[in-house]
Amino acid sequence: MFAAIKGWGKCLPPATLTNDDLATFLETSDEWITSRTGMKERRISHVNVSELAYVACERALAAAGKKASDVELIVFGSTTFDELCPNAASNVQRLLGADKAACMDVNTACTSGMYSLTTATAMIKSGVVKSALVIGAEAISPIMDWQNRDVAVLFGDGAAALYLEASEHEEGVLAESLGCFGESRDILAVQGWGMKYANKSRLLGQSNWAFLGQEIFKKAVAGMAQGCSKTLEKLNFGAEDIDLVVPHQANLRIIDSLAKKLSLSSDKVFINIHKYGNMSAATALVAFVEAIEEGRVSANSHILLPAFGGGLTWSAHVVKFGERTTAIAESDVDLPECTKSGLALVQDLIERKKG
Repeated sequence: MFAAIKGWGKCLPPATLTNDDLATFLETSDEWITSRTGMKERRISHVNVSELAYVACERALAAAGKKASDVELIVFGSTTFDELCPNAASNVQRLLGADKAACMDVNTACTSGMYSLTTATAMIKSGVVKSALVIGAEAISPIMDWQNRDVAVLFGDGAAALYLEASEHEEGVLAESLGCFGESRDILAVQGWGMKYANKSRLLGQSNWAFLGQEIFKKAVAGMAQGCSKTLEKLNFGAEDIDLVVPHQANLRIIDSLAKKLSLSSDKVFINIHKYGNMSAATALVAFVEAIEEGRVSANSHILLPAFGGGLTWSAHVVKFGERTTAIAESDVDLPECTKSGLALVQDLIERKKG
């Protein structure tokens, strides 16, 4: 039994925050950010993460030609859930009207979408369910430390979803490797976000970031390279057996270093970091969905998806795509209108933190 990918969809909030916008309140410039990260702009959400996820799911269902009543499981990967209790997946179920679906949240930071893909795939392969929606979504802007240049330039908001269905054909996730450098977890941490800080002197939600860039860089390349090697070995694959690599988009230098370690040519690597920055749990799945939409994923092709995130978690998946690479239908569901620019939304967040 396999868990075939039958539908895909993404949701990017309309408000864009450019490098030039960031330079209006940070000591930075477009050249400084672009040369160090490859990023030009990112999206800022005017809604909660569940709403981004809901729209992405509606689009994934339409692409698969399915209805909400066909969904038996929703696995929601994120670090910025609307609430911890009740879980965010249950809110997506409610918004979709997917009354038959079991619901769970997964938090492994930037790899959350990919760990969610593993979870849903395993439950389909084991026969627990026959279909699932996998979500990677993030609305990270409200907990961003907008005065910290090291992190404020890196992250953005967005969501993507995949619809999986049981299949006798060899497709979907063929192999994966998951891991974590737990001893280094403190080099990437959001301080002030979690029950550790409840009823303490620091107000819950007033976050500051610990971010040791050089150490994170080394661990990211090492973790993703290790994951790729292990996953390819499970299939007796070499780099030449992979048709496209869709890596987590954390930093263009990290992607380039990974490609060199794996001896990959640039035409085999999908990159969209310049448009969205690092959307944490949404990043890898948004890139995957966009690669499909742009025709970079062909029928029966093998896709390698390495990712890395806080914890410090890492993962690498090999996915075999099916015969159909175009959507059956499109959804007309969309986000509510946004009346503010990305810069205005961020300015509101900065003022709120001051207050």
